[in-house]
Amino acid sequence: MKIEDLDDVESDRIKGGDCGAKQLQVVRVGGAKRVLVGAGARILFYPTLLYNVFRNKIQSEFRWWDEVDQFLLLGAVPFPRDVRRLKQLGVGAVITLNEPFETLVSTSLYRAHGIDHLVIPTRDYLFAPSVSDISRAVEFIHKNTSCGRTTYVHCKAGRGRSTTIVLCYLVEHKQMTPAGALEYVRSRRPRVLLAPSQWKAVVEYSMHRQPASIQSPSVDAVMITKADLEGYHSSFDNITTGKELVIVPRMVRASPMIERLSCLFASFKVSGVSGPVNGRLHEARAC
Repeated sequence: MKIEDLDDVESDRIKGGDCGAKQLQVVRVGGAKRVLVGAGARILFYPTLLYNVFRNKIQSEFRWWDEVDQFLLLGAVPFPRDVRRLKQLGVGAVITLNEPFETLVSTSLYRAHGIDHLVIPTRDYLFAPSVSDISRAVEFIHKNTSCGRTTYVHCKAGRGRSTTIVLCYLVEHKQMTPAGALEYVRSRRPRVLLAPSQWKAVVEYSMHRQPASIQSPSVDAVMITKADLEGYHSSFDNITTGKELVIVPRMVRASPMIERLSCLFASFKVSGVSGPVNGRLHEARAC
């Protein structure tokens, strides 16, 4: 029996080979992993939450939230008593990355204080928001920032899921690289820690949002002085005085045939000249 780690395959497959058909049982472990992690997250939620509260009480550097930008806060799950404090800090929007069992403030309570609430339930520890959810969150932050309202992005501890969203926002709207954004956020909130899937989501989002570079033909500018032409007067004796020497830029490669023709025409390209060109044919080979 061969076990494959696939998220979307649920049934058995039959493969044919040189020795005949073999039955291959495929076990879907992606869903099982999600279930196990979900169960563990439920068990560990309140113990780890109490641990974070305890550290916040005894360690001044263990802050519940940190300011990442003028209109952006990153932190841990807020309690109902924190809503009024967030409003005083200018928070007009909250993004919750918690699942329902780990959400402590209802949407109705936020709205009662004039705070918009975007909920993107994401499993803890090993999982990241989807690309579409990240796009929604980034647009939500940008919309509120444009109105001068601060957005509070949180998960349980303010380390992984919420950091994923914040990094993607910085990548898109602050023109940071994923590595640069992570370094910056760590300087503001040192204990952020991303799971491999969360970091992968940031990198893929960055690549998805990066505009395709428009390639233009390369042109080599060449400056020719009188000193450069010394010693070549014999090759141009029959050229009428006052004629203009035209320099043809080197364009990007197209096809071998077009390239050769372009180089050949470039060697003849002297405005108003129809005389011998034997002394200049070697230039075409240089192309």
